[in-house]
Amino acid sequence: MRVVLLDPTTADELAFLATHAPGADLVAPEPGGNAAGLIPGASVIVSKRTRIDSNMIAAAGPGLKLIQLWSGRPDRVDRAAARGANVPVALMPQRGAAAVAECAMLLMLGLSKRVVEAHQATVSGAYRGLGVEPVVTGERLHKFQWMQLPGLYELNGRKLGIVGFGEIGCEVARRARAFNMDVAYWSRTRASADAEAEEGVRYMPFEALLGWADAVSLHVPHSPETDKLINANALAAMKPGAVLINTCRGGVVDESALVAALQTGQIGGAGLDVFVQEPIPFDHPLLSVPNTLLLPHLGGGSGGARVKHAQDIFANVLAALNGQPVRHLVA
Repeated sequence: MRVVLLDPTTADELAFLATHAPGADLVAPEPGGNAAGLIPGASVIVSKRTRIDSNMIAAAGPGLKLIQLWSGRPDRVDRAAARGANVPVALMPQRGAAAVAECAMLLMLGLSKRVVEAHQATVSGAYRGLGVEPVVTGERLHKFQWMQLPGLYELNGRKLGIVGFGEIGCEVARRARAFNMDVAYWSRTRASADAEAEEGVRYMPFEALLGWADAVSLHVPHSPETDKLINANALAAMKPGAVLINTCRGGVVDESALVAALQTGQIGGAGLDVFVQEPIPFDHPLLSVPNTLLLPHLGGGSGGARVKHAQDIFANVLAALNGQPVRHLVA
């Protein structure tokens, strides 16, 4: 029961993963190496980032029972070759990615319904200044939007621009489509045409995306290339009234430029779960500008995502090795 991990893996990481695959022979290339010589005779191939092509599938031979991807993206495997060899392909959506995607949607929804202001107005009884009196409500008699909050809108039919279309960006796109949003993306590496069609998204150049979207959601790593990617020029390129969502890393946004754009009303709002400094300093200007929804870096979820994801992956692997049903099979 040979399980080949295609991506270079340290000895410590391999030992950690082996604890979740009792009875299986886990092998992986060392950092800097490749798995080509390990593939022949594989019962299962597992990939995080390495693309699985027809040559790899053929090299594994007739004993290959499963190709298991580490993510929820199906475009890292030649599925036609897998079908031809009668080898099932399984995804495994990352728990952490799902948690961040939920947080991004939460911020979009919270801004669209002005949730913070609505809550504060409700608990303070601010209706008293509007000439509104409580009445017993029923199916046909009710006080709709009795706080008279301006600027509410629906996500339905709105345009979402995703910056960075990796695992998390893909999870956000799926949730946004469930809200009937029109989704486009920009990424340094464009997805395949098949992946775009499958996820119901289209590619746009960065500046064009900023000017098109009603909401811009950031899902890129923080690196020298992405530091202050959203700067004064990028904010000026955004559609007036659009909102910015950041659940990736604070350094991707020039916070001073964002404060200025919010103060002048250049953009419609910002939902942020991450900041340059965390916790965000108590006197930071972002805490006092209008139309913001700020969270204390909740997007990672409930914790333990790395361990839980490894458990999910190898539960699938062991199921395949033991002839049991496998989850998240790709059609």
